[in-house]
Amino acid sequence: MDTLDLFSAQKTTAGALVKAMEAWVPVRWVAGKEGQDRVIGHPRIQKSGLIFAGHRHGLVPTRIQVFGETELSFFESLPKALRSQRAGEYFGLLPSLSVVTRGAEVPQEWIQEAERYLCPLVVAQTRSSQTIAVIHALLDELLAPRILQHGVMVEVHGVGVLLVGKSGIGKSECALFLVERGHRLVADDQVEVILRSDGRLMGRAPPPLRHHLEVRGLGILNIRELFGATAVRDEMPIELVIHLRSFEASDEIDRLGIDEHHTDILGKKVPTVILPVRAGRDMGVLIEVAARNYLLQRSGFRLAQAFVEQIDRLKGLR
Repeated sequence: MDTLDLFSAQKTTAGALVKAMEAWVPVRWVAGKEGQDRVIGHPRIQKSGLIFAGHRHGLVPTRIQVFGETELSFFESLPKALRSQRAGEYFGLLPSLSVVTRGAEVPQEWIQEAERYLCPLVVAQTRSSQTIAVIHALLDELLAPRILQHGVMVEVHGVGVLLVGKSGIGKSECALFLVERGHRLVADDQVEVILRSDGRLMGRAPPPLRHHLEVRGLGILNIRELFGATAVRDEMPIELVIHLRSFEASDEIDRLGIDEHHTDILGKKVPTVILPVRAGRDMGVLIEVAARNYLLQRSGFRLAQAFVEQIDRLKGLR
């Protein structure tokens, strides 16, 4: 398949995460906003309250550090001179992002040292458990491996279908036909593919291209405006790849449909159907049938294999 680009799958920044958090929990910057480009490279948080007791072993600066009432109350119980020292020791490790929960008041020593080392420091109004759940969900998204794949994605009979093939083979025209028959467009031309932490491959359109379809001779169409909100989906699991090929390039295709094909996408093997394209073939109907056949196979019933077994029995071979 024609993969356009491989996104960085291992890092995000403090600023990007805080911006994403703002849609889910009330959060405000306290200090170190100039360091918002610091890299976050781990999908899980740390609660390293022991740092203020002088124990620095195990703290990973690229992990998000979360502090609640317990850590704050312990810090405030320290002698004033020691508070400044421990705050300096902590922020001197250059943590990528520190998050204080429950809207607690941040000690002045933290603010001073965070500004000194340009370490991002924010306060979330929600309790620790809720804040951590939001952060983990966002990190799963922001740090997920992803690629930008040339192709078209549609939902057909509830199946996420990725159409691939050479430019001009007719992928977008197939998508338009399917939408007109009641199926839904997910992405055209460029499909952003994300490997979620649960193992699912999710496909969606980059934001500027969302809900749009380019068809030669008609130009760029807004499918949502033309067919309504039910004609589009923002994202969908990729369950089936259909590779459209010119008929001349498909001479060795299995005519019985027994051979199994797979496409490797981000290390996941996706069932694949190879469809020859030539004038007069109704590719939209063939894609619909391929989706239905996939649903049968997923339920454990393989039509082609059952047919071959029936013929073998008639011949006395089984």
